Amino acid sequence: MNDSPAPVAPVGGEEPAGAEGIVRYRSVQDDSARWAGFPFRDGDIVISTSPKSGTTWMQMICALLVLRTARLPAPLAQLSPWLDWLMEPRDEVFARLAAQPHRRIIKTHTPLDGIPLDDRATYLVVARHPLDAAVSRHHQRGNLDQRRIRQLTGRPEPTGPPAPAVPLREGLLAWIDHDGDPRQEGNSLPGVLWHLSDAWARRDSRNVVLVHYDDLRSDLEGEMRRLAVRLGVDVPGPQWPGLVEAASFEGMRRRADVLAPDGAGVLVDRAAFFRRGRSGEGRRVLTPDEVDHYHRRAARFAPPEMLEWLHRPLAT
Repeated sequence: MNDSPAPVAPVGGEEPAGAEGIVRYRSVQDDSARWAGFPFRDGDIVISTSPKSGTTWMQMICALLVLRTARLPAPLAQLSPWLDWLMEPRDEVFARLAAQPHRRIIKTHTPLDGIPLDDRATYLVVARHPLDAAVSRHHQRGNLDQRRIRQLTGRPEPTGPPAPAVPLREGLLAWIDHDGDPRQEGNSLPGVLWHLSDAWARRDSRNVVLVHYDDLRSDLEGEMRRLAVRLGVDVPGPQWPGLVEAASFEGMRRRADVLAPDGAGVLVDRAAFFRRGRSGEGRRVLTPDEVDHYHRRAARFAPPEMLEWLHRPLAT
């Protein structure tokens, strides 16, 4: 039973990010206020995802469709920058995007209510089962160079012995029960479900497209063709096999040196960024009762029809 079927929106006294009605989202790494004054142009593509929910995959798919070649002219993170990221000066990101002659592909982890919605742009939101994304983030933490991150963010070196690593199952259970404010903790369960619920409520908009991670896994070519139609991209027939292969998990992992989002050198191993890309890991780690508990918690933060779409059964 869903005791609160309406999505729970971010609340509190935060100032908007430069325009009335726009919510400000910020963390140690990113700040949605950097979108204020961004000069959109016709054809812009904005990829809005929670972390480890298919962000890099969708950036690659869009780059392949826009450029119509698997030979990208620059590393993916340069072609499709994370606009909210605080580790690179905002003016430099704006200038690099302004210099691009092709359709621009912009990455953000901010929900759509935290960025300007411009009629000239198309907004792509990728949904992944939150438990699977949480498992992926758990493993990703072990692949991050924390000293390098502290250098970039200006945080002091810790004192005393390092905290012991939290086992996966224990970490998942704590994550399920944590009530993080979506404005500061977009990776929390409330944050992830608010991100998706907000996009779900806009799914009938002409320039908002929802994509399910499992559809990319089960029918990559079909989803790429659907996206090409929504983006108004015409790909010649003979080019499709090469573009689809380049967007496959195996194809991307082979090119991790130029596709992993590591412009600041925070990854220990770029290939490990593309760990498995599977679905169902979170549900297999937990007991049936613990999975039921997750579903009861999720029902507090999102409408039932969105959760039914998000929590689809695993393909056999």
